[in-house]
Amino acid sequence: MIATSLLARSRIPAVAAARSVRRFPVASTVASAVASGSRLAPIAWASSRRNLATLSSTENAPELGSRQVADSIFAPLDTFEPRHVGPRDRDAAKMLQALGYNHMDQLVNDTVSPSVRLEQSDAFYDQIKPLSESELAQRAETIASMNRPFKSLIGMGYQNTLVPPVILRNVLENPAWYTSYTPYQPEISQGRLESLINFQTMVKSLTGLDLANASLLDEGTAAAEAMILAYGQTKSKRKTFLVDRGVLPQTLAVLRQRAKGFGINVVATDLRTPDGHRLPPADQIPRDDIIGALVQYPDVDGRLTDWEALASEIKSFGGMSFGGMVIAATDLLALTMIRPPGEWGADIALGNAARFGVPPGFGGPHAAFFAVRDSIKRKIPGRLVGLSKDTRGGPAYRLALQTREQHIRREKATSNICTAQALLANMSAMYAVYHGPDGLRKIAAKVHALTRLLKHELTELGLRVVNRDGAFFDTLTIDLAKAGVGAVRVHEEAKKARINLRRISDTRVGITLDETVSIEELTDLLNVFAYATKNTRTGEVPYKPQDLLAIAQRIGLDASSTQSLTISSPVATATPAKDAAPVPDFSRKSKFLQQPVFSAHRSETQMLRYIHSLQAKDLSLVHAMIPLGSCTMKLNSTSSMMLISKPEFSQLHPFAPEDQAQGYDVLIRELERDLCTITGFPAVSLQPNSGAQGEFAGLSVIRAYHESKGEGKRDVCLIPTSAHGTNPASAIMAGMRVVPVKTKQDGAIDLDDLRAKAEQHKHELAATMITEPATTGCYFKDIQEAFQIVHDNGGQVYLDGANLQAQVALTNPAIMGADVTHLNLHKTFSIPHGGGGPGVGPICVAEHLAPFLPGHPLASTGGEMAIDPISAAPWGSASILTIAWAYIKMLGWSGLKKSTETSLLAANYVAHRLKDHYKLKYTGDRGRVAHELLIDVAEFEDVGLKVMDFAKRLIDYGFHPPTCSWPISTGLLIEITESESLQEIDRLVEAFISIRQEVDEIRAGKMPRDNNLLKNAPHTMHDVADAEWDRPYSRERAVYPVPELRKTKFWPPVNRIDDAYGDRMLVCECGGVEDYVN
Repeated sequence: MIATSLLARSRIPAVAAARSVRRFPVASTVASAVASGSRLAPIAWASSRRNLATLSSTENAPELGSRQVADSIFAPLDTFEPRHVGPRDRDAAKMLQALGYNHMDQLVNDTVSPSVRLEQSDAFYDQIKPLSESELAQRAETIASMNRPFKSLIGMGYQNTLVPPVILRNVLENPAWYTSYTPYQPEISQGRLESLINFQTMVKSLTGLDLANASLLDEGTAAAEAMILAYGQTKSKRKTFLVDRGVLPQTLAVLRQRAKGFGINVVATDLRTPDGHRLPPADQIPRDDIIGALVQYPDVDGRLTDWEALASEIKSFGGMSFGGMVIAATDLLALTMIRPPGEWGADIALGNAARFGVPPGFGGPHAAFFAVRDSIKRKIPGRLVGLSKDTRGGPAYRLALQTREQHIRREKATSNICTAQALLANMSAMYAVYHGPDGLRKIAAKVHALTRLLKHELTELGLRVVNRDGAFFDTLTIDLAKAGVGAVRVHEEAKKARINLRRISDTRVGITLDETVSIEELTDLLNVFAYATKNTRTGEVPYKPQDLLAIAQRIGLDASSTQSLTISSPVATATPAKDAAPVPDFSRKSKFLQQPVFSAHRSETQMLRYIHSLQAKDLSLVHAMIPLGSCTMKLNSTSSMMLISKPEFSQLHPFAPEDQAQGYDVLIRELERDLCTITGFPAVSLQPNSGAQGEFAGLSVIRAYHESKGEGKRDVCLIPTSAHGTNPASAIMAGMRVVPVKTKQDGAIDLDDLRAKAEQHKHELAATMITEPATTGCYFKDIQEAFQIVHDNGGQVYLDGANLQAQVALTNPAIMGADVTHLNLHKTFSIPHGGGGPGVGPICVAEHLAPFLPGHPLASTGGEMAIDPISAAPWGSASILTIAWAYIKMLGWSGLKKSTETSLLAANYVAHRLKDHYKLKYTGDRGRVAHELLIDVAEFEDVGLKVMDFAKRLIDYGFHPPTCSWPISTGLLIEITESESLQEIDRLVEAFISIRQEVDEIRAGKMPRDNNLLKNAPHTMHDVADAEWDRPYSRERAVYPVPELRKTKFWPPVNRIDDAYGDRMLVCECGGVEDYVN
């Protein structure tokens, strides 16, 4: 699974070496196999021992079918399905009766086209059998035990960290934090918005730049976003992007894949020399063609380089109105000790914030950070939290400059960023808040001191450490040639000590230390080299922990000295090399994190109260339903969430040897097989770490497929005008031209327009991107015909899986005729949204596309003709794959099917109850919707009401508003997931009906158009506490519009926020907010 040789310094080929992607039988093959009595090979997840009934590998006994056990006294009682699905059977019957049905199949038959319905068979039920919650826990324990988390000192962008328990338990493991949605409704999102602005402030302060965003997906994709930002600043005229060879190899690979769609030439070269920098000769790289340069600071080998002169040169190429951009990939902990990039001329700084309190997790998820100079702040990708004010004039946070985002710019966007890593960004921000500047500086000084001690003793053992004193932070590169020992020998000794080192070459190894390294572990590490070199310090016994204490004292590294230790502090026993160039002073002189929040919460009691004060300001699934259309806010079960904190899953380095990650191999293989069964496709890549990245991956695979056939000129992508905004943005990123396809009055794709444009572009047609069910909330009955039109004209079909919630176990993309689809595991398969990330967007593909699935330079993954990686880690956000795996395993095929059916039932029940009060914009041929419904409130504009007035009034009723102004500007898109009870569904319906009555009062003249319950919503405690009340309705109607709210009510902390003011007066850091507003 994982390549054990990490040739980190080698050039990464444009196409990765041949790899074998796993293929799984499609549904029809599974069905025939079961029918014929054969059985697919089981996954050996238990240790080898004699055949026991408690093991899965009972060769001599036929395996019991899941439904056989379910009908017996041996059936487990802690089954997951009744805990996950909200409506009880009697409630479902009542809902069906309201719709005029006696059975669920009748509703499904009226909703899903028979031509694409799956024929249910025992094969599906036996392929994905349900496990009870206790059975799942046992299975997870067995798989986890197959992972062996050694002490990984590999580095390469992934370090170990000590997660403060107060943050682990009260943020990562707290549903009030992980079940919330992206803060598009800021009045009920003030807590996580404040935490994210802490994150932005932290990044801005440490990097020395002017503005930071609220996180990106990972370091590799952040670097790609920086490259495209710089490219856009040249008006897309320049084509050469320089990358120093000290940049992480996975970052370079991600850059190459992203560059292809824009025609950018990524040139990897040595930009540094021992005493400065150098650029490729001008006759090879014309200066007026250079977009910019990416450098790593410190680099992959641990070296610190003074890039100031390079930055100055790249920015001042003669004869141009503006120069190139300098981008620094850097390390937040190192920046507490080294000169920040903003001070030496970098325009953009980025990196991985994970060492601030987020464990490696076999590659993720982690929050990437991204900071820029003021001159390009309005081009920054991703979400940006800013400060504004509410209607009372008080300070309030909101998402700023949203017109930059793909859902607004669509095909004009150069980034398809739709989600981020909010939950992980909040963890990193809390880590900085908890430790403060002094605490962070102490951690950094300790890590650096340990690295100094390590270098000293390795030198004493006769080894050559490449890194010069004063020019490293936490990473050392050791040249073994002088000692006459090979790297293989060192790694063998390291394995005995359960330590992983970075594999560079036959004669070099790398070591990266971190805050978790103990004196015992450092002792073991030194003994690895002592034994490997057969140098036991002139005959003495190997190192003991007390030896290290004495050595530290001798070389001046005691507790008191580390308080003033800097990168450039002189080394007590160092002998300067002859004729060596002087080492620049890399020490940081400027202060950082001086805002009050970073010094106010030192004790756990203070920190706990701060965390809870923020979560109290946010509405999440712990409070109420979140009926956001196209977002699928279902239960994130405790049983599935518990796995992410297990050390066997969380503490594994993504580049650890494969024999240490056998548990992950099994889990990933099982998840891949289940996703293939669900989609009907034979192959899958789990690498994309968001739905939008899945789109980019799928389209890139399609382009590679066409190029393999000598049809690289195919670059047209047909996209309906009703598509998600990420679709056209992803197509542009993949190097395609977007041709829009009309949508008819009933919300369906205009087949005549699709046919005409497919035939018009038949020689250039690459693909179409279609969502099913459509974003309008209905199934498209002619989906197979539409796909055939595209195929007949040489194109491939990309089915956007954002609405797979309405497909699972009832139909699938393969039956419809698609070639590739992405899945949102953070929607359909229960990974939580985390307040705006993490996400996982794997792609499932047909057989002919499988060879092109994304590869990775450091791991055996992807197809035989793999495209370069989409994400920095081989399996993307691997640690949260455990959540989707557990969700599928506990529900089984039967539970997955019931979940889909229940979501269809809930949406149609709500549509039925609201149809006499609001206009339903779209329904299917038989008057049904899929898993969501679209209400059009355009009819109320004559009384001065807009979409947002309805949304904000729903907050007063205790609900998160539905998706607003999309896919039509006057629409409210409502999605009810299977996890909501009939009681909660009825509560939402009654709220909508009550609001309609309030609208009727305005229309009847009983309330003014500009001073009413909707225009003044949401109402806060501040409102009802006012001594004077001058509104034409009572305080009670304002905040308790229905009696049930008197028992429990979520109070919004602020009134309606002024969006325009926030964009005009852009403030994106914490501290002194009242001054800014006033």
